This record gives sequence, C-alpha cells and structure tokens, in this order.
Amino acid sequence: MRQAGRYLPEYRELRARKGGFLDLAYDPECAAEVTLQPIRRFGFDGAILFSDILVVPHAIGQDLWFEEGEGPRLAPRLAETDISALIGAPELLQPIYETVRRVSAALPPETTFLGFAGSPWTVATYMVAGRGSRDQAEARRLAYRDPAAFGAIIDMIIRTTVTYLSGQIRAGVEAVQLFDSWAGSLSPAQFDRWVIAPNRRIVDEVRALHPETPIIGFPKGAGGKLAAYAIGTGVDAIGIDETVDPVWAHRSLPPELPVQGNLDPLALIAGGEALDREVDAILAAFAGRPHIFNLGHGILPDTPIAHVERVLERLQG
Repeated sequence: MRQAGRYLPEYRELRARKGGFLDLAYDPECAAEVTLQPIRRFGFDGAILFSDILVVPHAIGQDLWFEEGEGPRLAPRLAETDISALIGAPELLQPIYETVRRVSAALPPETTFLGFAGSPWTVATYMVAGRGSRDQAEARRLAYRDPAAFGAIIDMIIRTTVTYLSGQIRAGVEAVQLFDSWAGSLSPAQFDRWVIAPNRRIVDEVRALHPETPIIGFPKGAGGKLAAYAIGTGVDAIGIDETVDPVWAHRSLPPELPVQGNLDPLALIAGGEALDREVDAILAAFAGRPHIFNLGHGILPDTPIAHVERVLERLQG
C-alpha cells in the first residue's frame, strides 16, 4: 500500500531533485529506482510498481496535473463534457511499461512484482469531478441521473484498463491489483452495477489474455459487501481495509480465498505493544487461509522506519 516513497528519505531526496510527482512517475529510470528503494532497504517479499491510478484518464484524454498540497486535477471535467469529446493518448502509458521492464530486470528472483490500476468506479469519480472528493457526490449524481452517459465513461475506463494491465503483465509484473478506493460510497444496488460488474469484466478480459496472472481486488470500504464482491468479480485474492474485523472476514469470505491486509496505518505509526497486538491479531485471524500481510490502506508519510522494521521482524521471526 503505497510501499514506495513518502516515508523514505531516499525517495524524498529523489523527489526533490526531480520536481513534480508526474515528472517522477513518467520517468522510467526514476520510477524504477523508487520501486526498488523499499526492496533494497527492507527486502519485502513483493515490489509494487511506483505509478498512479490517474495515468489511465490521462491516457484516455484528460489533462492531468497535481496542485501542491491539494492533490490531482483532471480537465475537462466529465460532469460538463462528454467522454466522446476526449482524444486518447495511449502513448502516455509507454513509460510505465518501460519502468516495469527495468524493475523486472533488477529485482531479486525471489521477489514478486505487483502491478496495479484503479478500478472503474474510483477512476470515474476523479474524471467526473476533476479532482478527489469526500463523498464522490458528482459521480454518484451523474450515475443516477444519466446512467447511459456514466456507463460510457465506465466502458472507456474498462477498455483502457485491460490494455494497461495487459501491457504491465507483458512487460514483467507477476500479479496485478485493482484499487477501488471509493467503493464504500455506493448503495448496494449501485455497488453491484458500478463496482462488481465492471471489475468482473476486467478480471475476465485480463484472465483471457493472461490466465496465469493472479488478480487481486481491493474494494476499500465495501464492508459487508466484501463476500459479494469476491464472488461476483471472480478475483484470485481480495484486499481488505483496516476497518474490517479480520475474524469476521475469515468467517464470511469464500473458504481458501487468499486475503491481503489489513494492518491500520496508524497502528504502524504508533508502534510498540499496540502495533504488536494488531499484527498478532491479524495473523491469528487468517491462520486458516492463504494470507498476504499488508496494510489496510496506504503507508503514511510520518511512519517511522523503525516501526516497519519491527513488523518485518515479527512476521519473519
């Protein structure tokens, strides 16, 4: 979960030299270096591609930039512009594939390499509003008011995402993850329509092209809809966020389905006995199924490196 960057001094040094986030993400040499930094420092079992979910709308034809201290911006906003007006720029994804090739060649053979993309609902919320939002209200309103127009946005995201993930796999990633960061904002019926169904299409199409590549789904905030997501999308593994009780998840999810998660990033900052207790509880809850230990969401910039080391010692000890 945002394994590379932010909390590492070597990342901050490189970012300061390079400048803007997109300049870093679209530079294969620098993006590969950032991807490899945590592997060199900690020896994690898997490396996660350094990129951003918004490269997909950029490739679809929206302008993308980052406002300092405020986050990403996209234009034109699809709350005001039809998706058909955008002119695609698929060449923007080529540097990402080159990053993958560089990392794949440099990783130790025992280290898995994970690629990723944003899921259609989450990506669409940014495309419609032109930025992130607390409640995704503009996208939700459009989905209710004009489901055909919103469906056209989702369809375009699906097509581009399948191409993007397939390109990552051909370049060298060994598994891919679909991030639905805003899945928790939808009602059950809308969740079925805009989360489960689009992710199912991506899973089916990517699996047809790359049947040996595992696909992980992460519907943040799905809560009680997790089992429906797991069954409905057909993912090979499911990520759960820090709000989910791991005991409940183990009991409720399909047997033998691998689970990824779900340490609270704030527990990682707190450290000490509180951190140890959280780690032990998660390990105990998922002892009866395949489990990828991970955070329940992204690592925070003020995370002490010593606390990351403490977790690794506990997991590997």
